[in-house]
Amino acid sequence: MNPLMKRFTLFTSLAAVIGIFAMLGTSVTAIAGAPLNMDNIEKTISKNLLRLSPQLEVKSVRALAAIPGLYEVHIRDTVFYTDAEGRYLISGHIIETATKKDLTQASIENLNRVDWSSLPLKDAVVSGDPKGTPVAVFTDPDCPYCRQLEQELPKVKGIKFYTFLFPLVSIHKDARAKAIAIWCAKNQHKALQQVMLHDKQAGDIKSTVCNNPIDDNLKLAESLGINGTPTLIAKDGRKHAGGFTAEQLMQWAKKSK
Repeated sequence: MNPLMKRFTLFTSLAAVIGIFAMLGTSVTAIAGAPLNMDNIEKTISKNLLRLSPQLEVKSVRALAAIPGLYEVHIRDTVFYTDAEGRYLISGHIIETATKKDLTQASIENLNRVDWSSLPLKDAVVSGDPKGTPVAVFTDPDCPYCRQLEQELPKVKGIKFYTFLFPLVSIHKDARAKAIAIWCAKNQHKALQQVMLHDKQAGDIKSTVCNNPIDDNLKLAESLGINGTPTLIAKDGRKHAGGFTAEQLMQWAKKSK
């Protein structure tokens, strides 16, 4: 199914669910006899979503101004949509047709912003434009999607990259050794490119034994809710999981200016 059809299917489903809300007569004045306010709505939604799974622990709820009767629910690091009673749960992205803005993605980014000043930049490999807009990249030397992103980075203009080596050893057994070799190399960025663009092994990198921040990077990623690679962080704290083309990355980074 192409992306347009996927979006159309989502919109159709969303419209159908909103129609169900109206047909069922969800009260605009009370829920279970209690006055309709955000505290009561959040408690009701939280309670009823747990019927699906104990993992659906709600962090926050807000009314979606664009669609009356629909509520945005923050669970883990993403958002879902529901009625005021949590009887129906919708997963997917809402696109504003007039502006083509992805309202869901904007909410996800706002909910999961990172304090840029909290990042230990001394533990990152630095590359790109020395005076450019800063962007942090959490990367695994053996991650195929990270390697695709790395191929795009030389085409990027006006961005300074801070690359945190984040080996996912549970799926890439050699990634940790490569990460350490990269960090301990005389030219860290060159070593990073040798591994990720030319498939060099740890033993191919001219490096020495040195103290490295790899364990600290793993803890940092966990504290930021990062569990996959590549993950990027803009200066204004927005997170993006997954790859970009060079053009997409430059457009994304510009938003933080």
